[in-house]
Amino acid sequence: MPQDFSGQNLRGRSFKGQNLTGANFSFADIRGANFTNAILKDADFTDVKAGLQRRWVIGLLIVTLQMSALSGFLSLIIGSLLTGIFEFKDSGKFVIGIVSLVMVTVFFIVTKRKNLIAGAVAFSVIGLVAGAVAGVVVGNYAAFAMIGALIGAISVVVVLAVALVLAVTSAAAFAVAGAFAFVFAFAFAVAGAFVGAYGFAVTSAYAFAITSALAFTLFSGYIGWRSLAGNEKDAWVRSFALAFATTGGTSFRNADLTDANFTQATLKSTDFRKAILTRTCFHKTKKLDRVRPGTTYLQNTKLRQVLVTRLGQNKNFDRLDLRGINFKGAMLVDASFIGVDLSQANLQDADLSRAKLVQAQVNGTDFTGATLTGAYIQDWGITTDTKFDGVQCEYVYMRLPTKENPDPLRKPDNHKEVFAPGEFGDFIQPIFDTLDLYHNQGVDPRAIAISFKQLAENHPDAELEIVAMEKRGQDKFLLRAKTTVTADKSQLSAEYFDSYNQLKGLPEREIKLLLEEKDSRIRSLETMVITALERPSFYSNTQVGQVSTMTNNPGGFSVGGSVGGNVNNVQGDNNRAVQGDNNQAVLGDGNQVTQQNQVGADTGESLTKEDVVKLLAQLETLIQGAELPADTKEEVIEDLSAAKKATDKEEPNKQRALERLGSVADTLDKTSKTVESGQKIWTVAKPIIVKVATWLGVAAGSHLLGL
Repeated sequence: MPQDFSGQNLRGRSFKGQNLTGANFSFADIRGANFTNAILKDADFTDVKAGLQRRWVIGLLIVTLQMSALSGFLSLIIGSLLTGIFEFKDSGKFVIGIVSLVMVTVFFIVTKRKNLIAGAVAFSVIGLVAGAVAGVVVGNYAAFAMIGALIGAISVVVVLAVALVLAVTSAAAFAVAGAFAFVFAFAFAVAGAFVGAYGFAVTSAYAFAITSALAFTLFSGYIGWRSLAGNEKDAWVRSFALAFATTGGTSFRNADLTDANFTQATLKSTDFRKAILTRTCFHKTKKLDRVRPGTTYLQNTKLRQVLVTRLGQNKNFDRLDLRGINFKGAMLVDASFIGVDLSQANLQDADLSRAKLVQAQVNGTDFTGATLTGAYIQDWGITTDTKFDGVQCEYVYMRLPTKENPDPLRKPDNHKEVFAPGEFGDFIQPIFDTLDLYHNQGVDPRAIAISFKQLAENHPDAELEIVAMEKRGQDKFLLRAKTTVTADKSQLSAEYFDSYNQLKGLPEREIKLLLEEKDSRIRSLETMVITALERPSFYSNTQVGQVSTMTNNPGGFSVGGSVGGNVNNVQGDNNRAVQGDNNQAVLGDGNQVTQQNQVGADTGESLTKEDVVKLLAQLETLIQGAELPADTKEEVIEDLSAAKKATDKEEPNKQRALERLGSVADTLDKTSKTVESGQKIWTVAKPIIVKVATWLGVAAGSHLLGL
């Protein structure tokens, strides 16, 4: 049973390394508590008060006051050097004053525009050069060359001191520390003015020294505040100050805070270095910008703001690693997540309307109850672990908009239709768990066939099953295969392309020898790839199986089963689709849809003799790779071989070919009724036989299949 520490005083207590899964710490005082290496999954830290214990605050405040005094003293040194501009009678001091004024001015400008280090370097370099030159001109001032380096170091120390004061104290305490610094500067300035004013009005030197010291202190305060506010110009100042400020504070270092809840917690001076923050909730937390984040996502200022406020409209998160982020209920309308890793993230009830999720990795991401209407989901990476329960989505876009096409690939395709409640999950489901092997140049069908067959043999547990082939453009080809949920797609893809690229580089003779060693299934797949590349609409009238909805992938077709498996459906533009016995409809832009109940001349007249020979050869390789009784396989192959020879003559012997083809049909039909695998083969072979028989003679073809 989870432990209950709610409302307790746990200041300074150690929970180091303990398993506190589900523990309740709500409204507890955990200042100074040590949770290093603890397991705090699902722990409740609602309204806790974390950070420094009082004794640590007092100790660090004393240190910061000392740093304030130091900054006041060092600022006074710079102010005193500047008073030299009033020493007209003493050329040495006058030159020192001029050089110091130039250096301070350059320091202010460079530091504001660049960063503290750049300002200090510029400060020192100018001082060294100007000091050396002045020493030569004025004479007897060898120490000039060291002034620049000295003042540069002073400037860095002053800024760091102020940053530490800001990191440790509250705004009120900082005012006290600032006043303390000013008092020191004032005191030292008075002393410096009385001691160092030779022949000039004491009040003038006094006033200028104090003004200069105050200006330097205020500017240092600005730089310290800028760094703590998350400005990347002086990120190291922030890191240094927060490391100092979290000393003795609450520590969650290396703790597992998966699904922990810090709603409305006060987290100043808390250490989250190396903590596991998967789906950790930071909604309405206070002082989250004053924690020590390490390399966690809390180091990002923009993310911290969204985590606290849940307001992320129009924000750009492109290319960030947001694995395990908790954006539950966040307003993320029009936000951009291009190339973002959102794996294991909590996006429950988030509003992602019109969000750009292009190439986003959402493995195991929880979209339960989220709104995805109008989202752009091009090439996003989803898995069966991605949750879409209760998603509110009327439509999505499969591509990013362009000026030419501001409404690209909308789904549903009909702009008057929208997804019904819960339908989006059903729409997106079919593309889960596929291995997409994309070939972008120099497609080699033989290398594809051999490489895929080898991959399937090497990884039987992956249960690779080809589900689609698509020709894209002139020299691009996609082979899509279904896999098991646990398959490592990255490893499979790498292994496949290693083999494919190696095979492409082999000489023609070695490729032929390799093909001779492989079984007929490779040749079957090779034939399908070649057909898909050369004639994308070749299978438009020979597909089998019922297809209710197709996506519009120009020139593509799908196959089911193992290598050399069944042709299921055809996709593409300007195809002619046939509905009727053993035929399917094809959906795509500009396609024609007809209905017929008999195979007519239309299905065969467009074929050439070479096409028919190829179809017979395809049937032959299909049978060779089928799991049929040996005598049946031998008989069918013999008949097909004879039919092919009769067709391939200069004057085809159609009657002879029809007789043999009829024997093939009769044998396969009988086998389909007695052997389970025979049913699958007959389902694929029958429409091809009809096509060939129609070319040989319509009446004979119809009679052949009892039509």
